[in-house]
Amino acid sequence: MDLQKHAQQPDAAPRTAELRASDADRDRTADLLREALAEGRLTADEHAERVEGVLAAKTVGELEVFVRDLPAAHQRRAAHAFAPSRPTTGAIPMDPDDNVVAVFSAATRKGRWRTGRRIHAYAVFGSVEIDLSEALFDHQQVMIKAFSVFGSVEIRVPENVSLRGMGGGVLGAFEVDTLDAADPEAPVVYVDGWAVLGSVEARPKRGRLVADILDRVQRKVDRSMRRHLGH
Repeated sequence: MDLQKHAQQPDAAPRTAELRASDADRDRTADLLREALAEGRLTADEHAERVEGVLAAKTVGELEVFVRDLPAAHQRRAAHAFAPSRPTTGAIPMDPDDNVVAVFSAATRKGRWRTGRRIHAYAVFGSVEIDLSEALFDHQQVMIKAFSVFGSVEIRVPENVSLRGMGGGVLGAFEVDTLDAADPEAPVVYVDGWAVLGSVEARPKRGRLVADILDRVQRKVDRSMRRHLGH
């Protein structure tokens, strides 16, 4: 009876090791190998062989194989906290702070702009581009609800935020590259919605970082200290 119940249960969410690796994941693993070479933990031949494997790796688990015997990898993993797959209850409002609409046209949000907690994007026979690579994050959790009907929605985020996808496609493509920030205080961008005979794509933008994360963390520490000291 238990076996029948188990068989009827939906497939469990993939483990972290089974997730597709991003370019940022490969870069972080290559950095660990570079440090190990400099410390004398790896020979030049071992380093070259592992880097070649890192570049060819498809999943997070395949990347871990190349650094599992290095102390730095275990230290970084212990300090790393993965962002939840869904937003915290009550963190995201139901009404959008911003609407980006393209109907038989194109619409963009890019440059130095402040993101709200919820952004709605609609592409109907058109294209929407949402570029967060230079944006100012006033909130730690951001939801982008994207709807594409015979159109495309393209989302780009900095490399040092977390990125999660929850949507799907109907005769279309809904593709979100899962990304995990090393900093637990980094923003988390959630992409939800549908692609109907269209496409929704969310990926990190190489070389772009949220520059004010450390500043925001320091301000948070300063506020906590002032409250503790009664100021």
